[in-house]
Amino acid sequence: MKVGIIGANGYGGAELIRLLHQHPNVEIEMLISNSTKGSLLTDQYKHFHYIFEKSLEEWNPDEIQSKVDVLFFATPSGVSKEIIPQLIERDIICIDLSGDFRLKDEYLYEKWYKNKSANIEDLQKSVYGLTEINRNEIKKATLIANPGCYPTATLLGLAPILKANVINMNSIIIDGKSGVSGAGRKPNVGSLFSEVNENVTAYKLGKHQHIPEIEQEIQNICGFPATVTFTTHLIPMTRGIMCTIYANLKKNMSLEEMLELYQETYLEESFIRIRPKDKLPSTKEVYGSNYCDIGLNVDERTGRITIISVIDNLVKGAAGQAIQNLNVIAGWDERTGLNGIPIYP
Repeated sequence: MKVGIIGANGYGGAELIRLLHQHPNVEIEMLISNSTKGSLLTDQYKHFHYIFEKSLEEWNPDEIQSKVDVLFFATPSGVSKEIIPQLIERDIICIDLSGDFRLKDEYLYEKWYKNKSANIEDLQKSVYGLTEINRNEIKKATLIANPGCYPTATLLGLAPILKANVINMNSIIIDGKSGVSGAGRKPNVGSLFSEVNENVTAYKLGKHQHIPEIEQEIQNICGFPATVTFTTHLIPMTRGIMCTIYANLKKNMSLEEMLELYQETYLEESFIRIRPKDKLPSTKEVYGSNYCDIGLNVDERTGRITIISVIDNLVKGAAGQAIQNLNVIAGWDERTGLNGIPIYP
């Protein structure tokens, strides 16, 4: 397949290029960036020198239709909803890494994103791209709403106990921590080295746009509504997300029983790794990879489960999951182009 990337000058776009460059069934035909059009990719990212050198082009829908089969959107929220409808009409598969098509409720999007929603008709066409949960719907989709990075780690961590109906739905608390790359490449005082180094900052308490996305997909997974408490933190590292998730159990369950539930749920999943008893994951152990590692603890004294879910926010939380979804749509092995071992240390 021939693919294009809109927003190729951002971190998500660069990660798509890195991963797609090693994909045996894909040719990167177009890199699009209106803000840096006319420049070379290597002007933006020196690490591509002599490996992948291509010009950044201007947005042109007619040219896109003649050149690509699939278009990835690594754009800020508010951009793709204006562009994607005309591309769907031209039979181009669109995989959107922004938040424009994740929420099915127009009111919720406008409330949390502070922007006008996409048309309801286009929202209904989109499929939420959490691969391990929505694989059958993704196979038939032409518009994928790639999940956010925090929701990916959270929902994969929660899915087995949601499906088994073993927790109190309004007891879910999510403590999220993210590396600085999650804030994007645009200059920002809050992501300056002197602001981030030796510092941990909580942000968007009760206001994070991923809250309605998490609650929407919890209900889609188990059929029951939930109201979650979600607190995010910026920590001094480049990549990685750790979500520590707490929930009250409806009945007594041992750690061994819970591990068996998770292992059975994800038995056939290539990118989900369940840690054995007393072995909890860390962000470095998934660095640069499409893996989600999950560790568990059951506190029988409090009747509460604690879930540790870690991903690389730029791979499983963005570009890697987008490519995994492309593999599903195309009928390829989901691991194609994504088989790299995590980078350590």
